[in-house]
Amino acid sequence: MHALVIGATGATGKDLVEQLLADSEMEQVSLFVRRDLGLRHDKLHAHTIDFDRPQHWHQLVKGDVLFSCLGTTIKAAGSQDKQWKVDYDYQYQFADAASANGVPRYVLVSSTGADSNSRVFYSRMKGQLEEAVKKLPFDAITILQPPILDRKESDRVGEKFGLKAIQLVNKLGLAKSQRPLPTDELAATMIRAAKDNTTGITVWSGEDVRTPHQV
Repeated sequence: MHALVIGATGATGKDLVEQLLADSEMEQVSLFVRRDLGLRHDKLHAHTIDFDRPQHWHQLVKGDVLFSCLGTTIKAAGSQDKQWKVDYDYQYQFADAASANGVPRYVLVSSTGADSNSRVFYSRMKGQLEEAVKKLPFDAITILQPPILDRKESDRVGEKFGLKAIQLVNKLGLAKSQRPLPTDELAATMIRAAKDNTTGITVWSGEDVRTPHQV
């Protein structure tokens, strides 16, 4: 299986790449990144690209499955418009290129609460991306809606606060379905989704993200 990955530099992406390289069923792993990551492996190929120039990388998006876990924050991006470009535009452009090039499977990391009609910018953005990619002609689309993520060495202040808050609620026996999900577990779920024989569109949320259908 030839895996394509965007978002390889994020917490989930790093765990995903590590697991893909260790997976005997993954014969080739192609990353699309802005800068050289310094990773070296016999089955790894990293394409250093300009995401704003799809005409330069469109024909490179060929394989068996596209894993999409690209994302940023408003703080890092600088504005909602810039976050939209990364979280929506880039991800949709890659999904569109993959489907046009005959990639059969697509695995997207979205978010709990994704809703195209939400008044909350982040939830609306995620929901609108979900609705857009569902219209693309993949054989199989799996959308994962994980709860708040437990990222190793996270520097996101808001995320750290939210993580502590939900952990406190969990200790009280509440909101168990929304307990934080370690990024390495999410990465493992992404790979299981890619190997699943289901066709069409499936959305995994809640406990399915932790214990998806067995392959």
